[in-house]
Amino acid sequence: QVQLLESGGGLVQAGGSLSLTCAASGRTFDSYRMGWFRQAPGKDREFVAAISWSGNTTYYADSVKGRFTISRDNIKKTVYLQMNSLKPEDMAVYYCATTFKTGSYFRMGEYMGQGTQVIVSS
Repeated sequence: QVQLLESGGGLVQAGGSLSLTCAASGRTFDSYRMGWFRQAPGKDREFVAAISWSGNTTYYADSVKGRFTISRDNIKKTVYLQMNSLKPEDMAVYYCATTFKTGSYFRMGEYMGQGTQVIVSS
């Protein structure tokens, strides 16, 4: 079993940066592909970024490519999301989750955190 706890959300001006952290517990953390997803008010949850179990391969939604960076530290059991050049449309609750891929789509796996709010003011 994996438990996930996100932190680092907050209020930032457009163009600014935030760094999200997802702390995991559980023996098998480093066997999972991990990802970040987000959900804005009134919208469906969407994929943001994912990273392979080794950290060698990363994937990004087109909307964040070049601005966000996902990384992980398996020794610390932590996943990070560095968000730069934030836009008002990035405002959402961000979730860390185990992640699997079906076809060309990334989906949340069985473990997810409670989310952390990101607010971007214009």
